[in-house]
Amino acid sequence: MIHPPTPAIRIRDVSGKPLRPDGAYVVYWMTAHRRPYWNHALQRAVEHARTLNKPLLIFEALRGGYPWASDRLHRFVIEGMVANAAAFAKTTARYVPWVEQTPNAGKGLLEAIAKQACVVVGDEFPCFFLPAMIAATATKLEVCFEVVDANGLLPLRATEAAKERAVDFRRLLHKTLRPHLGEFPLENPLKGVRLPALTALPRGLVAADPVALLASDLKTLPLALRLGAAAQAGGWQAGNQEIKEFFSHKLGLYAEERSSVEANVASGLSPYLHFGHISAHQVVATLWAHEGWSPERLALKPTGSREGWWGMSVAAESYIDQIVTWRELGYHFCHHRPDFANYETLPAWALKTLDAHAADPRPYLYTREQLDAGETHDLLWNAAQRQLVTEGRMHNYMRMLWGKKILEWSAHPSVALATMIELNNRYALDGRNPNSYSGIMWCLGRFDRPWAPQRPIFGSIRYMSSANTARKIKVKEYLARYAPGVEARTPRQQSFLEE
Repeated sequence: MIHPPTPAIRIRDVSGKPLRPDGAYVVYWMTAHRRPYWNHALQRAVEHARTLNKPLLIFEALRGGYPWASDRLHRFVIEGMVANAAAFAKTTARYVPWVEQTPNAGKGLLEAIAKQACVVVGDEFPCFFLPAMIAATATKLEVCFEVVDANGLLPLRATEAAKERAVDFRRLLHKTLRPHLGEFPLENPLKGVRLPALTALPRGLVAADPVALLASDLKTLPLALRLGAAAQAGGWQAGNQEIKEFFSHKLGLYAEERSSVEANVASGLSPYLHFGHISAHQVVATLWAHEGWSPERLALKPTGSREGWWGMSVAAESYIDQIVTWRELGYHFCHHRPDFANYETLPAWALKTLDAHAADPRPYLYTREQLDAGETHDLLWNAAQRQLVTEGRMHNYMRMLWGKKILEWSAHPSVALATMIELNNRYALDGRNPNSYSGIMWCLGRFDRPWAPQRPIFGSIRYMSSANTARKIKVKEYLARYAPGVEARTPRQQSFLEE
């Protein structure tokens, strides 16, 4: 069977070096799209291997010195390696999981592997340290090095500039997305593919034993942060189970209950999307099947509206606006603005109002250490922080409140931003991601609009309070779970209910 090739718009040659047909193998360097299915990057590597009739070496690397490296994040990735090994064992490709055992042990490893390669295919990801790593690697390889965008439905290079508002990005999607809906990756790019066997690994490449590492609780790895396991297990199999659970039991309530903490209809997919264990294309394809939908049902003209253009049920359109519009808004913003994490990249109106109120008296001022420990007067906020610390996740509505209160309790908005980035990236499984930065920056005005009336500290930034949030959730149940001992609270701690 002849399959359509990987779309050219998703492929970027970053080395400018020639492909070597006489090399020993094709390398897929898996760093962001860590999955065997629904993966444009893997699909591109398979295309090279089939064309050249060469073995395919899939090299999934995990170093230890990246910012916020911890046993929590490592465990999630290594659990994904276990799942990947099981899937790739059924193919003719050679999968090698590699985990850095001593500091800087991986220095020069990819260059050594690439010396015998026909071509190296890597993952394109517009956030964290990965763009700089790809750029640095491109200068060191003496062979063709491509990176492939497998991030979302709209290719990163299909837009020319970052959009400041969701409504503007939604209009752009309606104008440009249609042709890309016919360019989904293959569900299983190695299915039925027969490739030559790789009989020996390149010198210096030693496969890790992810099962043994997990059994040892990762104690031998050089990790600065020891946070403990998160609430969710990693890997494409666990991600698939979350997809099944969401579409079977939660989607129908999504439009009405998305902001409800106790209803818990959030998809739970963000960690799996962040680490690349599942694909946005896979999630959307599942939604289409659930709805009995096909692209022919799209509205003929762009509307820019959150509802109606897709021609789906209300619940489905509510969810697809999140998984496509809001998710990809953040990815494209990071792609076009490498300075996305800087305070100065907030909208002009937000900077103006925040700076105008920067000297306003704060009702409370907390250090980063106090916030990290969840030691504030606000029991509800403390509970949200402790959920983040212990489980590596937080309900989206609570995360918005979490960020707004950090703004209120910090000496300056730029200090609040630095604190949000540090705490979220340290503890959250889905941190260090374009969507994380979208959420953090939203608390300070990005992708939002001015709100009235003007308030102290916030100015025209959207305001949220613990008191209003407490009316939306079952406070006693939430506090009992994440803030045990609340019966010992003081009147000062009780004050969040009286704001």
